[in-house]
Amino acid sequence: MIAYSELGQRAQAPTIARLMTLALENPKLLSLAAGFTDNHTLPVGLISTAIATLAKARATDPEHLQYGMNQGRIGLRRQLAQMLLAYEPVLAGNPVATENRFLITNGSQQALYLAMQVLCSPGDIVLVDRPSYFVFLEMLTGLGIEARSLPTAASGQLDRNGLRALLARMKTDGSASRLKAVYFVSYFSNPSGRSLGLEEKNLIAEELATAGLFIPAIEDAAYRELYFAELHAAPSILSLPAWVDFPRFYTSTLTKPFATGLKVGYGTCTDPKWLAKMLHVKGHHDFGSAHFNQAICEHALVTGAFQAHLAQQLRPNYERKMQVLNSALEAGGLREKGWRWEKPTGGLYLWLEGPATLDTGLDSAFFRACVAAGVLYVPGDLCFGDTPARNFVRLSYGVLNEANLVEAARRFCSQA
Repeated sequence: MIAYSELGQRAQAPTIARLMTLALENPKLLSLAAGFTDNHTLPVGLISTAIATLAKARATDPEHLQYGMNQGRIGLRRQLAQMLLAYEPVLAGNPVATENRFLITNGSQQALYLAMQVLCSPGDIVLVDRPSYFVFLEMLTGLGIEARSLPTAASGQLDRNGLRALLARMKTDGSASRLKAVYFVSYFSNPSGRSLGLEEKNLIAEELATAGLFIPAIEDAAYRELYFAELHAAPSILSLPAWVDFPRFYTSTLTKPFATGLKVGYGTCTDPKWLAKMLHVKGHHDFGSAHFNQAICEHALVTGAFQAHLAQQLRPNYERKMQVLNSALEAGGLREKGWRWEKPTGGLYLWLEGPATLDTGLDSAFFRACVAAGVLYVPGDLCFGDTPARNFVRLSYGVLNEANLVEAARRFCSQA
């Protein structure tokens, strides 16, 4: 018998793999679960152009086909820093908005894993948003880290008094000594679709500071570019005075807003020692993310193709598909059956709250009935770090075309 490490003993197939298996085993199953992007919006032409341009360098210096730097291509990091500055000009002159503080990762998921791997030991605690990105929550479980939810009000907004009380309890029972980080998805969140307002971002910092807990903060901005009409107004924690005394790691990705298969994520860190430790561990992972993929993304940013693709293809497409799915759910009488949700202003998801007595979990009768009817969703209970609510559902309009979104909504409503 193999004697596994503690990490190996905790290892189990992630729920996302189970959901993908369900979809692959039944080709007629319409998936509202997958957070994938739409194949019809993938930038095939733009990538072909980039590859052709890079191919012309083969006779001179085809460096993009060689190993790259562990931290990532300097040119790509510089472009990402400029994109951040376009969002938050106040960061001009701040080291965090320079190529030296950026790192390129194998999707933003690796950036999150690196952050947790160097900050936390088994038994430590991370504060997470409620609801939160369920793949991140499963990562914490795999690492033996406990997730505790930031308290929220009935509106879904952060609850200042609730957070103050939570931190007080943790200091009283001694668990505050195991609190190592706070994590939240701040723009068009996965799964809720909502964005954190300026006051909400500040209150987290204010209450942590009042409690004397200047822990590292991870802001996941993976969907920041996927707004429909306008950029969400609240700046990142990188430029908010309330957060200046906290170590901060801002992560994002070029997969969701450009091409998922390239798997290029990134982050920028305010603390040089923290960044150095993440790069040290990344060197053991892969000593550098795929250099050719980085070169393609750099070309898209330098030429303006990235922003053009967002403006002309992705944003209009996802807004239209969100409207289609939302209208189909309403036409199916879902609100009359006691379901509630808000229309998002960006991102890829609708977050539905079912009747209080309904169980939507993976092993529930409702989930099995939906699969039998030919529609798949993400059970909302997966998206809570603690005390999970059992009556929520995450639906994605990213993959299916409009006709299939309507049919998937009809199937879902027929079981509600």
